[in-house]
Amino acid sequence: MKLAACVLALFVGVGCPAPAAAHGFMDHSSPAAGSTVHGPPEVVTLSFSQAVEPAFSTLQVIDKDGKQVDRNDKRADVVDPTLLRVSLPPLAPGTYRVIWRALYKDGHVTRGSFTFEVTR
Repeated sequence: MKLAACVLALFVGVGCPAPAAAHGFMDHSSPAAGSTVHGPPEVVTLSFSQAVEPAFSTLQVIDKDGKQVDRNDKRADVVDPTLLRVSLPPLAPGTYRVIWRALYKDGHVTRGSFTFEVTR
């Protein structure tokens, strides 16, 4: 009876409750967004709320002059598909921007950027 009411409601323009579909988001990072790290990190890791498609996701680290400074070896974690990583050469002190784009398994895309600072 309930199903029939929902079908009928669709024809007359009244909605029936539908299950909520939560989209993924970047949950946290290492180094953390806006943080100051003492000594250069060896890797930047992003943790997402859902599994990402690594072939269609990007992760770059840019210096103050706009030059890409990561090793261009972005990869997903083999055990945890919610993690993306990129390795770094030894970074000089300064501010760096992380720019990312994530395509989730459900087809949804999010993107963003943040900075971190390296000190000696």
